[in-house]
Amino acid sequence: MEEETTGHTDGAVTYAAIDIGSNAVRLLIKQLESDEKPLFSKVLLLRVPLRLGFDVFASGRISEKKEKNMIRLMKAYKNLMKIYDVTAYRACATSAMRDAANGPDIIRAIEKKTGIRIEIIDGQEEARMIYNNHIEYMKGRKGNFMYVDVGGGSTEINLLADGELVCSRSYNIGTVRILNDAVSESEWQRLDKDMGDLALSYPGINIIGSGGNINKLIKLVKGRDSRYSRMSVASLQELYDRLKDMTVEERMEEYSLKPDRADVIVPAGRIFLTIAEITKAGWIYVPVIGLADGIIDGLYSANFE
Repeated sequence: MEEETTGHTDGAVTYAAIDIGSNAVRLLIKQLESDEKPLFSKVLLLRVPLRLGFDVFASGRISEKKEKNMIRLMKAYKNLMKIYDVTAYRACATSAMRDAANGPDIIRAIEKKTGIRIEIIDGQEEARMIYNNHIEYMKGRKGNFMYVDVGGGSTEINLLADGELVCSRSYNIGTVRILNDAVSESEWQRLDKDMGDLALSYPGINIIGSGGNINKLIKLVKGRDSRYSRMSVASLQELYDRLKDMTVEERMEEYSLKPDRADVIVPAGRIFLTIAEITKAGWIYVPVIGLADGIIDGLYSANFE
C-alpha cells in the first residue's frame, strides 16, 4: 500500500474519489482551496493493489477472497472519509468490474455492508472524465495531442486538436489483460486501424500519457519527478527493451519496483510504444493526473453548477 497525506481538512469543502481499477483501488481526498480556478490541495492518497483483474481476466469472476478484501477496504475508506469530513464522494469501478460476471452482486454486497455506492462506468465515460480533468492544461495549446490512459483492463484514448476534443475511444487492452493473455487479436487490430486513421487525419501527433505505469516509466528514464515532464519515445523504447528481458524479480531489484508494478510496467510500455509507432509520435508528455482527479472535478462541477 502506498500512502501520501498532507494534513487535515478543518471543516473546508472536501471531496473524495474511489477509483476501483483492474490493478489497484485508490482513495483520493482533496480540499477546495479556491473557487476561482478551482484550486484543490491533496489531503490524502491511498493505493491498495487488490489486483481484481487477475481474477476476472482469467476466470471471468472475482474470487471470494478478493470480494472479502474489497469489503474490508471499502469499510476502511468509508472511515477515512469520515475522519477527513468529506463533503461528497463518488466511487467508480472500471474494466475488471465491467467484465466480472459477479460484479453487480459484489457491488450490492458492498453497499449493504458499508453504505458505499459504487458505479460501474463504461470506457467512454472513463475517457471523458480523464479528459475533463486535463482540459485546463491543454487550453490554448496548438497541435495534435493524443491523450492515452493505460489501465489494467483497458486503454482510454482522447484526441485533441488545438486544444479541442476530437474523439474518445476505449479498448479492452490493458496491462493485466496482457499478462493474462486475455486481449483478443481483433482488439489489437481495431486499435491499429483507429490509430492509423487518426494519424492520417491529424499528423504530427504527440502523446500525453496517464496512469501509474507511465509515471513510473518517466521517472526511470529521467531520474526525477516533474509535474509536466516529457520523454522521447526513443528513450522509452530503450528502457522497455531492457525491462522486457528481465524477470520480475530482477526489475524489482534493479529499479526498486514493488511487485505489483514490476510485472505490469512492461505491458504498459508495450501499449504506449505500439500507439507511438502507429501515430509516429516522437514525445510522450506525462502530467500527474488520472481518473480519481477527474471524479473530483466532476463532483465540484455538480455542486457548483
